Amino acid sequence: MRQDWEPEDLIEVWTLLEDDMKKVRNKSGATRLGFALLLRFFEVEARFPESAKEMPSVAVEYVAQQVKVPAEAWDAYDWRGDPIKRHRKEIREAYGFRANTEEDQERLAEWLAAELCPVELSRDRLAAAVVARCRNDHIEPPAPGRVGRLVGKAVKDFEAQFCGSRMERISHATRSRLEDLVAGSQDETGEGADGRDAVSAGGRSHFAELKADPGAPGLESLLAEVNKLQRVRRLELPADLFADVSEKPVDAWRARASKEYPANLERMKPPRRLTLLAALCHVRQTEITDSLVDLFIQLVLKINTRAERKVDKELNAELKKVRGKEGMLLRVAEAALSEPSGTVRRVIYPVVGGENTLKALAAEAAANEARYKARVRTVLRSSYSAHWRRMLSPLLGAL
Repeated sequence: MRQDWEPEDLIEVWTLLEDDMKKVRNKSGATRLGFALLLRFFEVEARFPESAKEMPSVAVEYVAQQVKVPAEAWDAYDWRGDPIKRHRKEIREAYGFRANTEEDQERLAEWLAAELCPVELSRDRLAAAVVARCRNDHIEPPAPGRVGRLVGKAVKDFEAQFCGSRMERISHATRSRLEDLVAGSQDETGEGADGRDAVSAGGRSHFAELKADPGAPGLESLLAEVNKLQRVRRLELPADLFADVSEKPVDAWRARASKEYPANLERMKPPRRLTLLAALCHVRQTEITDSLVDLFIQLVLKINTRAERKVDKELNAELKKVRGKEGMLLRVAEAALSEPSGTVRRVIYPVVGGENTLKALAAEAAANEARYKARVRTVLRSSYSAHWRRMLSPLLGAL
């Protein structure tokens, strides 16, 4: 319940209507004020306050004026005796609600675990959904603290079911390969978890390499990413491992796995550990493949751009050796601008030396274009055979 109320909102929400006044006529003093406040509070929150401090002070003063009881009487309201129990029962009946039971809370936890936990990660929104569901079913929701525990139980139940169903889909061979990712890896202290060696030739564990970013584009980083992708594929994760859940929880499990140290994972129970590792590998396989596709596109563009620049530089140097072309083009431009309505035969031909000269220039330009394309192809083949083959061959093989 918010504590700050603007005058307009205070009047709209906390004004006692005629039916409300009828309900408080047979009450007096602190009991009268307490009942009136609980009545309006329930109208707003569909629940009762946990303590007197939860009631907005401005609402206490405003309602006290309406029932003609001093606002200080609110401090004397009995929160533990029989009167408040009767008040709550009367208010529930007035709004068509009933008190929640243990069975209601069990059903709510089951509903959360089955329907909302697979698609919603925020515990605050899960708690809000519980309150909304209770309001819709005309059941008084549990106290906020109890709702939090109910949400926690639902999340725990969902994760247990989620991990169990993943384990059923993973073969024993794949489980063993997943375990090998962290078995004997070094934790944050730099010491092995059980003395075994599960590190790569570079000194890092396969688990650490799997989580690492590729770094700057280059031959070494590309080969490392290809090797990483092949290692993930060798795990042989089932294609339908996460087919029945949305991407949101899978990404959440992947993020949690990325933050864990190998030693922490080894201390977990197998269903949870293997689900975390499977989620990480499942998502990383897609991410690595996407990054390799992007890298392939960049490499092709880079090879082509470098070849074109090299050929442009060569041909430009050769064109500068041919005398008179720049002057001829200048005269053509000047003639066209001076007589824009004239014919080509009358205006252009005289300044270039006749029709045959233009034909020769066109033939030479066409020959240069064909030569340019052929030269670019030659440079591309030369670059590929000399350097880029080391990148593209394993990259294309992986993709």
